[in-house]
Amino acid sequence: MNQTVRVDSLISSPAASFEQPFDMLHACHERMQRMVALLQRLREHMRTHGADEQARDAARDVLRYFERAAPQHHQDEELHVFPPLLAKGDPATRELVGRLQQEHLQMEEHWVVARRVLDAVAAGRLHALAAADEAALDAFSGLYAGHIAAEEQVVYPAAVALLDAGAVQAMGKEMAQRRDAA
Repeated sequence: MNQTVRVDSLISSPAASFEQPFDMLHACHERMQRMVALLQRLREHMRTHGADEQARDAARDVLRYFERAAPQHHQDEELHVFPPLLAKGDPATRELVGRLQQEHLQMEEHWVVARRVLDAVAAGRLHALAAADEAALDAFSGLYAGHIAAEEQVVYPAAVALLDAGAVQAMGKEMAQRRDAA
């Protein structure tokens, strides 16, 4: 971790806006991938440097992202992307959406444990990761690669094909309003 990555600089992307909600969803996936990569770099860093200030900052960045932005992203999908596919998608797509919904629940469950580890690192209470800590972080981060690929390669294109311009506009408006309310 030669340079500290601040999550604040990753929260908004000038190329993505709520006027194009699927672009926003893709941008969120890019940020998730960066946070998962930061989590991996944090783990490697701690093996040689322990929970120094750089490690604590990285832990805080990962915590902040997965506490604030990631739940909003999952809610976007649960409210706007998955329902039309479950109602009108082909059987294979409906089955995939069901799997992705289960993975959202697994992500939430694994986050509870991963958050405890990261909280301890961020607070300076945990100076080295035990095997159980590594396993908790692996279980959490390991869910993302295949999940994101399935959404981007299959689910998002299928949803775009089903949604008319008015539905996409309403989706973007609701996503923006929910974030302003938060």
